[in-house]
This record gives sequence, C-alpha cells and structure tokens, in this order.
Amino acid sequence: MNVVLELIGRDSWSRPVYRHGSRLYVDVCPISDREPELFTKYGNALDGEPCDPINPAYSVTFSPERDTWR
Repeated sequence: MNVVLELIGRDSWSRPVYRHGSRLYVDVCPISDREPELFTKYGNALDGEPCDPINPAYSVTFSPERDTWR
C-alpha cells in the first residue's frame, strides 16, 4: 500500500508532522541521510507523543517532500 504523507507543520519538538487521511504521523529522526522513523501521534494530536510505528509494509511518499533538520 502506498501512503502519501502531506506535511502539515512541526510539533513542539520541531519534528515534522504529516497527515494521511485523518491520521497524523511524525518523523522522530528527520535527518536527511537517515531513513525516516515514522510513528502515529498519540491522540492524533499535533503535539501528541509518538505512539505506534507506521506499518513497515507501507510504501511512503512525502508531499511536497520530506522535511528534515539538515
């Protein structure tokens, strides 16, 4: 399954937050030379803690692009 993650902003830890459908996801290690570490947001809240890892079977595309710290 291909999941398109749309960037919606950053949380209070400056981590990029994405939306797919009604679900929010956060990249907890947004460093450009590393693979993204994507988790759902607890309570589906912008500033919620990272909760469950995204299904590893999913193919992820970032829109417009992956937001990284460097």
